[in-house]
Amino acid sequence: MNLREQVEELLPNWRTWYPNLFEAAVDLGILRARVCDPSELLLHRRHEGVRQAAAQAHREKWNAEGEPED
Repeated sequence: MNLREQVEELLPNWRTWYPNLFEAAVDLGILRARVCDPSELLLHRRHEGVRQAAAQAHREKWNAEGEPED
């Protein structure tokens, strides 16, 4: 279910109350801020985690557990 569908399920007439979808989603609790360690705020470290997660998902999908990592 995408973001619009989730908001419309909880508040069908959200357009009358909110200027955009994201503000409605935040007020409804669908989108939430996440507290993180200050060291994770560096783009290099955040991107490193995303790359690692993508590589792991690729290995799991294609059964490539024995292949070397980048």
